[in-house]
Amino acid sequence: MASSLGLQAGTVRLVPYDPAWPDLFSAEASRLNGALSPLPIVLEHIGSTAVPGLLAKPVLDVLAGFADDTHVKPYIERIVTSGYVHRGNQGIPGREFFRRGNPRAYHVHLTAIGSAFWHEHLGFRDYLRTHSAVRDDYARLKQALAARFPDDRDAYIKGKTRFVRGIVKLATRSREA
Repeated sequence: MASSLGLQAGTVRLVPYDPAWPDLFSAEASRLNGALSPLPIVLEHIGSTAVPGLLAKPVLDVLAGFADDTHVKPYIERIVTSGYVHRGNQGIPGREFFRRGNPRAYHVHLTAIGSAFWHEHLGFRDYLRTHSAVRDDYARLKQALAARFPDDRDAYIKGKTRFVRGIVKLATRSREA
């Protein structure tokens, strides 16, 4: 299967949704499950590549969840052994971040199942999957930011923050209702 993934560091490039992305996630999840065995792990496809119809940076994001009372070090070691570069928490407590590929094609976000990070990312993904008008608003925002900041990933991310936080709040309310 030819990969539609890959993005040079520091750049912002959006591509149309690729229906191959769920299969690429399944293949990577299978590979990670094998690398992590026998450690228990739950893997979820998150980010824009997980939302049908949404344009995305061509990097597949994997949310990797472990039990809250588990030591994280064995997980980190096995993910690194599977070919990922460990980047620490990147300023987000409770999350360990990894990337793979040159150009980067895969990210793993390792966190405890049930953490705020876990719920926020799944809630955001699920909200966009079920609210196409909001998904399309998000796509327009992303396009405008990518055009404005093609070489400034931090500014691109900062520009999305208010919108994303608003959707996370809506998703949290929906989950609690």
